[in-house]
Amino acid sequence: MKIIMMKRKQKRFFQYIAQGNQVTQIIIGLIAGILMAGLFPNAAKSVSLLGTFFIGALKATAPALVLILVMSSIANHKIGQKTDISPIISLYFIGTFLAACVAVVGSMMFPSTLRLVVSEVHLPSPENILDVLQGVLMNMVTNPISALQNANYIGILTWAVILGISLRYSKTSTKLALQDMAGAVTQVIRVIIRFSPIGIFGLVSSTIATTGFDALLSYAHLLSVLIGCMFFVAFVVNPLIVYLKIRRNPYPLVLVCLRESAITAFFTRSSTANIPINMAICRRMNLNEDTYSISIPLGAIINAGGAAVTITVLTLATVNTLGINVDLPTIFLLSVISAIAACGASGVVGGSLLLIPVGCSMFGISNEISMQVVAIGMIIGVLQDSVETALNSSTDVLFTAAVCQTKSDSQ
Repeated sequence: MKIIMMKRKQKRFFQYIAQGNQVTQIIIGLIAGILMAGLFPNAAKSVSLLGTFFIGALKATAPALVLILVMSSIANHKIGQKTDISPIISLYFIGTFLAACVAVVGSMMFPSTLRLVVSEVHLPSPENILDVLQGVLMNMVTNPISALQNANYIGILTWAVILGISLRYSKTSTKLALQDMAGAVTQVIRVIIRFSPIGIFGLVSSTIATTGFDALLSYAHLLSVLIGCMFFVAFVVNPLIVYLKIRRNPYPLVLVCLRESAITAFFTRSSTANIPINMAICRRMNLNEDTYSISIPLGAIINAGGAAVTITVLTLATVNTLGINVDLPTIFLLSVISAIAACGASGVVGGSLLLIPVGCSMFGISNEISMQVVAIGMIIGVLQDSVETALNSSTDVLFTAAVCQTKSDSQ
């Protein structure tokens, strides 16, 4: 009898995982992770494998998902049918630039100082904006197999677009095969996403048990400025942009995107790992698949308002620490450069930090000092990078939904 009861409980558990409300499940996993880290810190460290396995599964499938979905979408696109990618890209760039402007204002109103010390940091970083643009161009022409192996999403997108355009003139059977492949990969992603609450439980418990919050206390002011600017972008700037696009109350859409996309992005700390989740959200919203299958992977690369905030705030904090005077034209140029550099930031953990030297180079700050700032960014990255990714990834869905809904309203 006990064995039968246990089997029934196991069956109910797996049914709940497979069919239950995922947002509720994620919240339960989050709370359970915090409690375990507080009550059983040693045991919490040992469950890090759950989080690592979950992120690894997402990262392993995301390159194939992007390649096949984008290629299939373009190949099966009917000539004359609009995908509305151009207005979404425009919103991406406008949002990223305005995020940099918000970071400038926030840094001027609440100036931060850093404790610049000698740090053993040896990470490759671009020396100027031309290096960033050159890196983007070189990534576009990389070998497609290498792009898939190294998760080079700029290269993957480039090859997906080229192959998709070429396959538009292929046989109908070839196009149907591509659709079947896209459906198969999507099904695999759905299975992985259903286990996100367990993955988040492992991530939260192990991260808090390992790092805690002691390292964050000494940079509380800097973190407040960073996170405050990102919250302002999420709850003021982005809703204003969406309102100007859809001409109605934007907050129901904003809150849905934050709740369903930002939560998982916060813990995975990777925009590219969150691509499958954002795809699933767009599908539940009944958005145009021809549009979101391209805009979501693209947004994970070029839509980086959170990264623009990070680059700008930490650059101006360095400038303030060193006592360097700045004028309005220079600050405006910093906003432009931060926005461009953010678009070239890698969609992985800490990608924006390596672009801080680009902003610092504007003020003649040496690479030795700027790399110390990168090290500080890594210390506060437990929160900074998590909030940054949550903002970036949720905005991908938000701007895509805004454009798709505008098109639906006009029809």
